[in-house]
Amino acid sequence: QVQLAESGGGLVQAGGSLRLSCAASGSIISINAMGWYRQAPGKQRELVATITSGGIINYVDSVKGRFTISRDNAKNSGYLEMNNLKPEDTAVYYCNANILRPHSSTWRQYWGQGTQVTVSP
Repeated sequence: QVQLAESGGGLVQAGGSLRLSCAASGSIISINAMGWYRQAPGKQRELVATITSGGIINYVDSVKGRFTISRDNAKNSGYLEMNNLKPEDTAVYYCNANILRPHSSTWRQYWGQGTQVTVSP
């Protein structure tokens, strides 16, 4: 069984910073792309940032210059550094990873349980 566990969410004032972490555990051969998504109340889940195993990175326009995605392949972990946070960044943030497990030829996507980020004005 593979699990993704997020941590690092919380309440912060506008202009502040938070660092989210995502740790993948279980039987894992390899992790391809990792990403962070978020879902605000009443809105659809949206992609925030992705990073491939080779380090290719993409961000949604609204976070460019403020958020930084990274990963540690040796630790099967991903991170999202969020600076200059704004109230509109308030959402539940989810980690996502494309994982290859032992005895399988198929990559599968896994999701974490989500971590709340709240930015006060």
